[in-house]
Amino acid sequence: SGLALALALALALALPLPTLALENGLALTPPMGWLAWERFRCNVDCRADPRNCISETLFFEMADRLAEDGWRELGYEYINIDDCWSAKQRDAAGRLVPDPERFPRGIKALADYVHARGLKLGIYGDLGTLTCGGYPGTTLDRVKQDAQTFAEWGVDMLKLDGCYSSGEEQAEGYPEMARALNATGRPIVYSCSWPAYQGGLPPKVNYTVLAEVCNLWRNYDDIQDSWDSVLSILDWFSANQDVLQPAAGPGHWNDPDMLIIGNFGLSYEQSRSQMALWTVMAAPLLMSTDLRTISPSAKEILQNRLMIQINQDPLGIQGRRIVKEKSHIEVFLRPLSQAASALVFFSRRTDMPFLYTTSLAKLHFPEDTVYEVQDVYSGKIISGLKTGDSFSVIINPSGVVMWYLYPVALPAQPWHVVRQQAPSEGFHPVLL
Repeated sequence: SGLALALALALALALPLPTLALENGLALTPPMGWLAWERFRCNVDCRADPRNCISETLFFEMADRLAEDGWRELGYEYINIDDCWSAKQRDAAGRLVPDPERFPRGIKALADYVHARGLKLGIYGDLGTLTCGGYPGTTLDRVKQDAQTFAEWGVDMLKLDGCYSSGEEQAEGYPEMARALNATGRPIVYSCSWPAYQGGLPPKVNYTVLAEVCNLWRNYDDIQDSWDSVLSILDWFSANQDVLQPAAGPGHWNDPDMLIIGNFGLSYEQSRSQMALWTVMAAPLLMSTDLRTISPSAKEILQNRLMIQINQDPLGIQGRRIVKEKSHIEVFLRPLSQAASALVFFSRRTDMPFLYTTSLAKLHFPEDTVYEVQDVYSGKIISGLKTGDSFSVIINPSGVVMWYLYPVALPAQPWHVVRQQAPSEGFHPVLL
């Protein structure tokens, strides 16, 4: 076994390693965790609303929930502060400081608390004169200092917004912050809002450059607590998937913004849809909801193990919309490792459950292959589905049916032979 290990190690060292965003080796799968913004915004009135204001208490309590309620074990590891955490002025040395009333123990103490629970801490900055909420921003002359401050505090992720800055300042500042974060020697995942401020598309946005600068990036508008908002984001991502889809991969992800499951704006079906669609888009899974009061049904959606396994697939290929029917049914496909794939059948209908009939052949899966299918939400298994077989799914209005498919037999070969073969490298249905 020692020889086998040595051989495996030699082989691993001989394989060319993929070039990683930032060369920081981070976010090889989409980051997962919790982010304050959509649910708690810039609520700084701790006298009137101590439970929900942006303060250390909120983050201590959310860290406890992530650690104690089964989230951390599933991969939800980042607890991220957003805007409005800092004092309105920098200190005498020009450093950012947290608001002394709302964060009396400081950010380092909060990071220590989070780390003690096996979690990681994210923080927010803005490349500009002010943050979007009107707090001190990071101007170009402050980039190195702020990166150093965050590293000294023990921060593990930085979201850098883009309010109150010009296109030229962003083109200089975003790459500069990537270099500054790397220079601190602390591994800090870098989430940047750069493309969102430049319209999200070429020629203004160069996704090749972006993937070398940031681990994840916001492409489009902020999500709001509504189904309309989810659909507008989905529409934009689908319409521009030819540009966006190739830009994503291990270490560099498109970010369609937070999961709003567990809040006020989505029905049960719509909540299941957001989770499935974000997963198939290889999106970061950053929840923005009150984990202290979350409903069992919302928690069940967010803690679906197979869903998370699909989202975190090591190949890191972003899915695409492959079918748009006149019946208002859409089909999304994401290729996964070991020749598996995820399919999402999504209904934009608002009338009644719809019986949708198709076949894997119509969805351009390889011929003469046999699949085992697992329904991601119900857990039900369909065995022996051939590419040519017609099948039907019933999709609720604004709902989804999501499938995880893996080949059990390739053309005209017995199963035991297939078992010994490497996964089919050529399996790229439709997509690529």
